[in-house]
Parts: sequence; structure tokens; C-alpha cells
Amino acid sequence: MSAAKYRRILLKISGEILAGDQGYGIHPAVLDTIANEISAAVAFGVEVAIVIGGGNIFRGIAASANGMERASADYMGMLATVLNALALQNALERKGITTRVQSAIEMKQLAEGYIRRRAIRHLEKKRVVIFAGGTGNPYFSTDTAAALRAMEIGADVIMKGTKVDGIYEADPVTHPAAKMFTEMPFLSILNQKLKVMDSTAITLCMDNNLPLIVFNFKAPGNLLKVLQGDKIGTLVTAASH
Repeated sequence: MSAAKYRRILLKISGEILAGDQGYGIHPAVLDTIANEISAAVAFGVEVAIVIGGGNIFRGIAASANGMERASADYMGMLATVLNALALQNALERKGITTRVQSAIEMKQLAEGYIRRRAIRHLEKKRVVIFAGGTGNPYFSTDTAAALRAMEIGADVIMKGTKVDGIYEADPVTHPAAKMFTEMPFLSILNQKLKVMDSTAITLCMDNNLPLIVFNFKAPGNLLKVLQGDKIGTLVTAASH
């Protein structure tokens, strides 16, 4: 097997993926599949940090749109990410993977508080670090948290696992003929208003020259293939190729 293309990655997983076909909550079989994918990456020698969303349990923006005060709704969404992080931690540890959950919101009985140097030390010891609680601030998404944490820990790339094969010019569910991009610059995502990650996260990546790979996380083995350098999904960089 060839050497890994990336030494340290930040894997961004949406909460919706954990729900599976049931549409909400945490589907045990899906959780087990995700744990298998991450375990394979760890066995390949890659240092893995994870940011997981909370949309399968509670989505702050949707709640605020229905009349709830935005800051309160966002804090509830952050708590949902903690639930998902603890579930993923349990699934990984059942497979023998040592993990640490670090939360941006202090809750000593459940998780470590986020400390950048400690997170890096865990990764150096080949522990999987799961970042929960977003950035700890309302009005910032878990996409932004992923970009921020990736830069703080010195990740080589952000890998965003989704339900589709990559970034398309239009929603492939409603537009089956939509073209998928294999490579594109961050600026094109902003200019075309493509719903890949929110604009704050995209700008952070662009300004700090942090590559992003968007790929289908539901296809078994895809994460390992990307780590091996296979051209899967869409590579987004600061400059166009």
C-alpha cells in the first residue's frame, strides 16, 4: 500500500449523515460504518481530527427561522454536536481506537475543554480528536469551526464527507444532469454561491491556503482512497488549475 498523501486531516461530517435513512437521530449501523472508515484511516497512519455537525438532532438556523432567538438556538445546536461526538467516540473505542472529545463549551464530566496544544499532542500520539461544541460562539456554523480547528492544529487538508460525489454546478438530486467539478478555486464557490460550506468557512480556507476535498462519505472505502491520493470528489484550492 502506498504512503498516505496527507499526514494530518480534519474530517468534517454533517450530523445528517449519522441519521441515515431515518432522517433524524443517530442510526447505529451508520455510526458503525463511519467508525470503520475512520479506523481504516488511523491504521493507514494518518492523524485524524473530526468536527461533526448536529443537524440530525437540532439545527439552530431552522429554529431561529421559526421564531426562537438565534443565540439560544445556536447554543442548543452546539449541544447537539456534543451528543454526536460522544456517540462517535463510543463507536470508535469499541473498535480499539483511542479518542478524545474536546468541547468548545466547558463540560468537564463529558469532555476535555478545547486546548490547541493538547489537541495537537493527542494527534501526535495517534489519538483521534473529536471537536464538539462548534466554535463555542453563536452565529458560527460547524463548517466555520472545522476551518478554524484545521488551521489551529496544522491540518494538511479539510475533508468534507457528504452524501454526494463532490461539488456540482446545481443540486444533483433535483438536477440529475448537473456537472460535477473535479477541481475548482474557492473564489468560484463564493462567486457562484454554491452551497458547499458557508462563506465564512470558505473565506478562512482561501485566505490561509488550506485545501478542501468534498467527497462521498457514504461510499465504503472512499476516505482511504482519498488519503491514498486517488482523484475522488472535488479538490478546492486557493488558485485555479
